[in-house]
Amino acid sequence: MNYGIRLPATPTGARFARHCAIGKLHEWGWPPDSDASHTTALLVAELATNAALHGRLRGREFRLKLTLYPEDPALRIEVTDARPERRPPTPGRLPPVDPDAESGRGLLLVESLATHWGTAGGDPYTKTVWCEVALKL
Repeated sequence: MNYGIRLPATPTGARFARHCAIGKLHEWGWPPDSDASHTTALLVAELATNAALHGRLRGREFRLKLTLYPEDPALRIEVTDARPERRPPTPGRLPPVDPDAESGRGLLLVESLATHWGTAGGDPYTKTVWCEVALKL
């Protein structure tokens, strides 16, 4: 099962991405109060916020894509933005964050909650940051 939507690269767009993901997961059988929904909401919020903050290019949107693998079950979350030159560090190589810093922990959260994560560049104009998470029925 797949779902995709383009959203403005703004804080409002990032918030809407989280709401869309929760709604789609509910449609697919995981209610909004489930652990799967809470984890998905956090992961989508982090990736979409990063797209809006670090991947923003005036006049360009970001894309949220969800893919449900019902056999296991697992969810793949992909957020594609317009800044291919701004790639995050590779998985397992995130720099430590100053305890007094007010930001910079988003990908650490993704790394701790997701079973896998990484980046992909399908063309010279975009990059995709993705993660996968196991879902419990």
